[in-house]
Amino acid sequence: MLIFSKKALLPAIKNLSHGSFPKFAGQFAIQKAYASLLSPTIRQVLANPPKLESEGTARGHIKALRTFKNVGFIDLSDGSIHETLSVTINNPEDTLRDNRYKVGQSVEIRGKWIESRGLQPFELSYDPADSTHNISIIGDVLENYPIQKKRLTLQFLRTVPTLRHRTSLLASVLRFRAHVEGVLADFFRENDVVKVAPPLITSSDCEGAGEQFQIRPTNEIQGMSEKSSDISEKNGEKDADLGFFGKDAYMTVSTQLHLEILALSLNRVWTLTPCFRAEDSNTNRHLSEFWMLEAELCYVTEVHQLTDFVEAMVRDLVGNLRLEPNVLTSGSKHDLLGARFSKQDREKIAQTWNQIMGEDKWPSITYTEAIEILNRVKNKGRLKGRLAWGALILTEDEKWLAGVHYNSPVFITDYPKSQKPFYMLQNEAITIKCQTRMTEPPSRALTSLYRRLASSLAGHSESTTTRN
Repeated sequence: MLIFSKKALLPAIKNLSHGSFPKFAGQFAIQKAYASLLSPTIRQVLANPPKLESEGTARGHIKALRTFKNVGFIDLSDGSIHETLSVTINNPEDTLRDNRYKVGQSVEIRGKWIESRGLQPFELSYDPADSTHNISIIGDVLENYPIQKKRLTLQFLRTVPTLRHRTSLLASVLRFRAHVEGVLADFFRENDVVKVAPPLITSSDCEGAGEQFQIRPTNEIQGMSEKSSDISEKNGEKDADLGFFGKDAYMTVSTQLHLEILALSLNRVWTLTPCFRAEDSNTNRHLSEFWMLEAELCYVTEVHQLTDFVEAMVRDLVGNLRLEPNVLTSGSKHDLLGARFSKQDREKIAQTWNQIMGEDKWPSITYTEAIEILNRVKNKGRLKGRLAWGALILTEDEKWLAGVHYNSPVFITDYPKSQKPFYMLQNEAITIKCQTRMTEPPSRALTSLYRRLASSLAGHSESTTTRN
């Protein structure tokens, strides 16, 4: 949380000349004034080259340090971009003696901007003979500082949770995630979908989506609250037996119910929040805590409206990520892929994005058609492994449909009623010829989107409605 002092900001606001700005531009001028109170990040310095031979200051932590006979080099990073700022040290034997400066230290370096002989067009030169130049240690590190320039495994980084995001890879993932959220927010705003903030502590479940984490204060758990035994129900006070909230409270497994209420007033709403599920599983498909994007849209009458909307959202996101022209945009594909991803990883990401952005509209098939395709093509000539109507479509089958059969993201609609929640809109009873006779009507509502690498990417449905 940032807390600004109004008194401290008044001088900056008063110095603004609003007369030189067009109508409605005052708010942007004030925003710019606030930003100017902060020193530029390394990304900003690299994106806006300073005047050569001018004095300058850079701040960050030492990513790498190299010493030669006549010159030393410091690679400086502040987490704003995977690129580092090169700092040259004249007379390194004097400046760097006794290992005074170490990888990981946060420093402030004042020197002169000069033309670089390396890959960057400029670098900061520090000369100890110049009295205006200076290196200050802002934050020191221990001798056994673990984040060195060598490649570190993810297994090792899990053992250093307070420092692991100083690595290029994990820092770039966080910036990429922030960039993705910004692109999604722009898409929803352009489509009049309002972002809302449902509560994370709730008394409700959501269609039995998963086991819940129940919340109680520590004094209740430890039996230390004597005062609670005196609380009565008089005057609306809480029943002591029901605990702190007056009722059972849980960490949310889904914000769907809250979104449905808000959508009745706002028409279209969305949120991106953490969800919590107490599922005792160690697979990569089950997490105790994860972030989920959810949306509720009113006045949707056809399933294809949902599939078209989801396709447009994903295409807009990937298109923005793939076509970002500025190499120095924080969180861009250049920032992500430049942070120690292998050539194989980069090719895999590019292949996935190309599949998503193909010219053809993504195919949409019913559950019944999916079963028939799997039995006719994937399981051809096999007795074992053939699927009867009503069977669950396994993860390996989903990946085969998207990655092999269609080589594209694919929607699957009209699942059997028994596989989906009670509130989903049902089709009228119809007769479908399939491998095994259908014993129940499909719910037309739920649609799942599958792609080659991540299996289920999105799920959406039409809900039943009433005229009340």
